Amino acid sequence: MASQASRRLGRGSGEMIGGKLALRVSPRALAELGGGRPIACVSATNGKTTTTRLLARALGTRGPVKSNSGGANMAAGVLAGLARPPYDAAAALEVDEIWLPRVAREVRPQVVLLLNISRDQLDRSNETRRIAAIWRELGAELDGCTVVANVDDPLVTWAAMSWSNQVWVSVGQNWTADAMVCPQCARLLHRNESGWWSECGLARPEPIVAVTGLDEIMWFGRTIKASIGLPGRVNLGNAAMAAAAARQFGVPIEEALAAMTDLGDVQGRYQEVLLGSTGTRARMLLAKNPAGWVEMMELINSTPPRSLVIDFNSQTADGRDPSWIWDVPFERLAGRPVLVTGERKEDMSVRLAYAGVPHTVHQDAEAAADAAGDSVLDVVANYTAFRDLLVRTTPAPRRASPVPAPGGVR
Repeated sequence: MASQASRRLGRGSGEMIGGKLALRVSPRALAELGGGRPIACVSATNGKTTTTRLLARALGTRGPVKSNSGGANMAAGVLAGLARPPYDAAAALEVDEIWLPRVAREVRPQVVLLLNISRDQLDRSNETRRIAAIWRELGAELDGCTVVANVDDPLVTWAAMSWSNQVWVSVGQNWTADAMVCPQCARLLHRNESGWWSECGLARPEPIVAVTGLDEIMWFGRTIKASIGLPGRVNLGNAAMAAAAARQFGVPIEEALAAMTDLGDVQGRYQEVLLGSTGTRARMLLAKNPAGWVEMMELINSTPPRSLVIDFNSQTADGRDPSWIWDVPFERLAGRPVLVTGERKEDMSVRLAYAGVPHTVHQDAEAAADAAGDSVLDVVANYTAFRDLLVRTTPAPRRASPVPAPGGVR
């Protein structure tokens, strides 16, 4: 009833308020709803929403799947995702990094996906090793649970080594500044093209699944040509993690990838919207921390240069401390028109000035799009700026795209 009231009043999806009230009434509701059903939990600093959506698609080849697809990833949001019939359906659950132990202890998942750990919301979860430590403690408690873990992140690897079963996946790690020292002995890590290692003996495990190209996955000893409906190597990595988890539930790789091919966007990510008075087509990209920015730079620099709007806030959901922007290598944006807006546009403007990136500052994203004068541009926004922009815009008509290979596998 609370969820329905929230939706009718236009206050949001109602997932959080409904879940919070349910947990007040029945503190064990998560355990009750999670019992007796196949469950996978996805946690990370970046990529968990997309990976959860891809995993839900793959598991959907075997029957109904429940998921907290609205992005509410703390206990209340997870409960809202589970509290819909059928109550024995499989579940793909996105879980906040800090909330993962509480949720997993209640729902007892068969599989947990750990993608990466980096700084995010500096006033809330700035200590990356602390997150790795609570994940490591959790693994020792979940007997029989399989962890699908990214071997290229030393923090994730160290956390995953305490779990009963591991599926090691290599998806790469463009941002390494948050994993410079060994989480086990605190000495500096050594890195080369083949991996990373520490003097204490902690080292990158050999993966059995790996992204080896822009459309190629090494899968248990064989090479698969794969294409999904989302752009960039980072999303092929998310798909590889999701497929490796789906395999634990009996979904073959071919079926898993085929289910992912027409996703298109994830809660507005990668979607094109009409922006400004002239209806500029704007591709929506989310970047909320240094690691996310590095991934988005790789994506936007893989296409011909076009104007870029940066929409930057620092509300509670973003983290009030915006100082992390000084760690982002904005120098990589040189050579394209950059336009800045958002509540903290002045902070971003100063950072770009020090990076030597020419730019202009605008009242809002609509004004920036009009000033750019382009028919197509990119928008990179952090969480609340992204959310608010989606509310103010309408989706652009979808463009015709090439027909994918049958089953998403070539």
